[in-house]
Amino acid sequence: MSSRINAAKGMGNVIGPSRQNLDSLRMSRLGSAGPQPGSSRKTGNRETKGWFSRGYLPHLDSIYVIQSITFRLADSIPRERLRQLENALKHLPTSAQDRQRRQKIEHWLDAGMGCCALKHPRMATVIMETLEKHDPKRYGLIAWCIMPNHVHVLIEPRASLPKIVQSWKSYTGRWAMTKNAELGLGVPGRAFWMRDYWDRYIRDEHHFQRVVDYIHWNPVKAGLCREPHEWRWSSAFSANDCPAKHGLHTVSVVRNGPSR
Repeated sequence: MSSRINAAKGMGNVIGPSRQNLDSLRMSRLGSAGPQPGSSRKTGNRETKGWFSRGYLPHLDSIYVIQSITFRLADSIPRERLRQLENALKHLPTSAQDRQRRQKIEHWLDAGMGCCALKHPRMATVIMETLEKHDPKRYGLIAWCIMPNHVHVLIEPRASLPKIVQSWKSYTGRWAMTKNAELGLGVPGRAFWMRDYWDRYIRDEHHFQRVVDYIHWNPVKAGLCREPHEWRWSSAFSANDCPAKHGLHTVSVVRNGPSR
């Protein structure tokens, strides 16, 4: 099992990365001021883009910088709602637009709109196995959760992040479309996944633990279960059977509400 979570039992303290390792991480991987816009890096034969954008979503592609990633089904949010959201955001300061966009989209995703094909056990299993397949060679898989219409993943990339995400989406999308009628997934049209994805690099220990909590508590927040460990398609569930350490990190499921 490739899960990187040590699930806490009861009300114990949060177990996070050691301070020494985090200081090292910040200095050697994030730099004193964080990743710099426009920077790129080549490690061996693994070339990354640094900061880039395909539209309104900025991305950071950098080896070994821990990233929180969310990708969703193509029909998970109606296009008209997205257009209305973008029109509303125009009236906000630029600094507030990304935060407001994320909050609104996360709310809509948790409402369970669209075909919600990921709730089918066979579909969820394929996604879970796909996430685990290239751990630890292409990335370190730290935490993950498969929701009915979107997926949260926390990884430490060891290859180009866009290529990692594309490999997940390409394989699982093809599998879903070939099984659409057989499994009754209800996928409309020809696209399974939305083209782009969200990513956010981890800044420090507090941010790291907040993201892990958010990922594991998402099914609870959406009303799908009462406790994180009850959700079958999450590293919080897997960790109950196979606790493991992931390099710098040993993390826990904490018994409080999610924040991000």
